[in-house]
Amino acid sequence: MDAIPYLAGGSAILALALAAYFFSVVKAADPGNERMQQLMKAIQEGARAFLVKEYTWVAGFVVIMIVLIALLLNPLSAVSYIVGAVLSAAAGWAGMTVATMANARTTNAAIEGPQVALPLAFKGGAVMGFSVAGLSLLGLSFLYLLFVEWTSPDDPFEIITAFGLGASSIALFSRVGGGIYTKAADVGADLVGKVEAGIPEDDPRNPATIADNVGDNVGDVAGMGADLFESYSGAIIAPMAFTAFAAASGWTVGAELKTELILFPFLVAFVGMLGSIVGSFTVRSNGSSKIKDLSHALHMGTNVAMGLTVIGVFISGYMVFEGDARWGLPLAVIFGLVAGWMIGKVAEIWTSDEYGPVKKIAQQSETGPATVILKGISSGMISVGASVSLIALAVGGAYWVGQQALGDTNEAGIYAVAIAAIGMLATTGVVVGVDAYGPIADNAGGIAEMAELPPEVREVTDSLDSLGNTTAAVAKGFAVGSAALTALALFASFDQAISAAGGELDLDIGNVEVFIGLFLGSMLPFVFAALTIDAVGRAAAAMIEEVRRQFREIPGLREGKPGVEPDSARCVAISTEASLKEMIIPGGLAVVVPLVIGFINVNALGGFLAGALVSGFALAIYMSNAGGAWDNAKKYIEAGHHGGKGSDAHAAAVIGDTVGDPFKDTSGPAMNILIKVMTIVSLIFASAFI
Repeated sequence: MDAIPYLAGGSAILALALAAYFFSVVKAADPGNERMQQLMKAIQEGARAFLVKEYTWVAGFVVIMIVLIALLLNPLSAVSYIVGAVLSAAAGWAGMTVATMANARTTNAAIEGPQVALPLAFKGGAVMGFSVAGLSLLGLSFLYLLFVEWTSPDDPFEIITAFGLGASSIALFSRVGGGIYTKAADVGADLVGKVEAGIPEDDPRNPATIADNVGDNVGDVAGMGADLFESYSGAIIAPMAFTAFAAASGWTVGAELKTELILFPFLVAFVGMLGSIVGSFTVRSNGSSKIKDLSHALHMGTNVAMGLTVIGVFISGYMVFEGDARWGLPLAVIFGLVAGWMIGKVAEIWTSDEYGPVKKIAQQSETGPATVILKGISSGMISVGASVSLIALAVGGAYWVGQQALGDTNEAGIYAVAIAAIGMLATTGVVVGVDAYGPIADNAGGIAEMAELPPEVREVTDSLDSLGNTTAAVAKGFAVGSAALTALALFASFDQAISAAGGELDLDIGNVEVFIGLFLGSMLPFVFAALTIDAVGRAAAAMIEEVRRQFREIPGLREGKPGVEPDSARCVAISTEASLKEMIIPGGLAVVVPLVIGFINVNALGGFLAGALVSGFALAIYMSNAGGAWDNAKKYIEAGHHGGKGSDAHAAAVIGDTVGDPFKDTSGPAMNILIKVMTIVSLIFASAFI
């Protein structure tokens, strides 16, 4: 048992070594001609400048949290918080760095065909994936060894839990700020460029094109990486914290079993990491540019990683536990793993143009934008039914096997649910790699257009990009599914922490305090979504006015006269300034509201967290799937269906895609962070509330 944290840390170092290897492979690839390299450099500089400013702004919030944690809890928790925040930011920076290198190299590889471009784009994404998983697991392994094995401070698991809050702080602002940036640029570029000016997507005449490509990296790579870093960390922390707090407040488990339960998440993460490393080497293209064939090649890595994880988890359970726990707890992990895969499959069915929902939205484009929007809304809403049902089955199944494994107690069932969450994210390395592939492919298409490469190159990058929208929706399904399971475990840990501190949590819905909290909690995700969508709208309006101004005031720009260049730097600056200013209020709500309610009444806070979990999960699924469906419906039409590019149907689909942009890349993905930030803030400050 003593070796488990060292094994987990060793696998994390192996993952980081693999990330370094993939980085060297991407760096060695040919970045293309001089024009492609100029575009790559412009995107790199814009992304780097944004992240530096964003991290500077977020540092102020982090300092405030450090002071609060040090004063209300203890200085060691503040140290753990700093480690989580720094490693999360480092993972985002690493992913952004390689993604802005891989874009032009993927474009150049697309000249040879998808069999070269797809593996290269995946390797670029895999740097992000294995940086996220490796840094998270390494940080948690080190903190466990430091505070549990090597030293003996009071409340060591309260200290370790603060790591998750540090990761959440960076993730929340990275997702919101990056999401506002990318969608302000995207919406501005689309509405003025494609709809008003009638020029192609990513046309070099459009001043917002560079800002749009920068946004793909700061929102969908750095922001997404911080998001999954937080999700992965929270999934490992939740069962550890629950076991420690539950045992302190009366759950009767032997000392040996308690240690085994606390260390088992590290063992699951270790097995999943090894599976992900092996799976990453199986991503190969057979040369076909068909979406179905590309999808099969890309998902091969995930499927192999999942298969190896299933085998490894059962072997691990047999080696660590005795009796029914040998099969029960590994089975709980499998429930989470399968539920995550199935939620991802639901996302694929509702967002891929290989299936009916996207084709029906594209068909509705023939009758105008209103019917496109209506069909997209209904598709996103109906997809919630399948995802919620899967989560309910996973929670029910894991709870049942937990009781079979550890005894007929509520604590046994909740522990198994928490273990299911780490099962869902055990293969984070390869899942994030597949997700981060998407923005790289999107950038590759933009560079192909701006560098005026032959149309067949753009056809290859478009096929890669279309698949990227689906893989992003799949990864978002994993993230929000794990958020539901992790938040449930953290919520139960909050209950136990209140009891351990000498208080009592009454969640009877007949209690008026709980009832009020329940309504406030169910309301907050809608307010959060409204604030982030409004933020995108305001930032996009500024971008639209700037693009119109340049088309109006720069002679020959709209006509594409030789030597006339747009002022792309001004558009990058507009997106940067607007997104940083707009992220403060929605980001701050996630921390301030639970603290205020908690210091007023802990029962109201319990109801608040329950309401936010339920409504936030449903809203996240709805927005992510609806947005992905609108985007791929547009791409389906651009591929030649329903009149193709330039048709009235295409114009209607572009409007649907524009509505869906903040749904799928700003508000929807940030919702799962919102849920967990509020829950983990409540857990960490539970003793202060009492």
